[in-house]
Amino acid sequence: MKKRLANIITAGRLLLSLSLLFLPALSAPFNIIYLLCGVGDMVDGPIARRTGSVSQSGARLDSAADFIFVVICLVKLLPALRPGPWIWICAAVTALVRLTNLISGLVCRGRLIMLHTAANKIAGLLLFLLPPAAQLIGLDLAAIPVCAASIFASVQEGHFIRTGRITEN
Repeated sequence: MKKRLANIITAGRLLLSLSLLFLPALSAPFNIIYLLCGVGDMVDGPIARRTGSVSQSGARLDSAADFIFVVICLVKLLPALRPGPWIWICAAVTALVRLTNLISGLVCRGRLIMLHTAANKIAGLLLFLLPPAAQLIGLDLAAIPVCAASIFASVQEGHFIRTGRITEN
């Protein structure tokens, strides 16, 4: 059981993310599950390392859970927060760079590569904090560090993929 705990948390995070589809954005139940998903994302990796259960399949499951959480949050939160054009442009640039990175991984390395770099983790944390920050200080102001960190992390990831500086998957 100890060896599977990290993957159980990650799978639970994936299921909780899916449940967000059925809740009103920014409602109390949505916010609670949103918070649980964030906490799960923060603890699954350290638990895997501590229990010696780090694996390629666990890393892939984590990346899939991250991706699903982000996509569902985009679907639910963007209409609720109503971002302006510059935020849409930032999101499109980030998505385009990420897509280019996936294609580069396939072309240059023969596989899909999604790196867990420090910059990606910081961008993920800032993105996670965006909805509550937007409610406190406004979306335009809260989105500035998220946009900067996301584009930087995406460009850095692409550089690492294309130069072969791949240390984690």
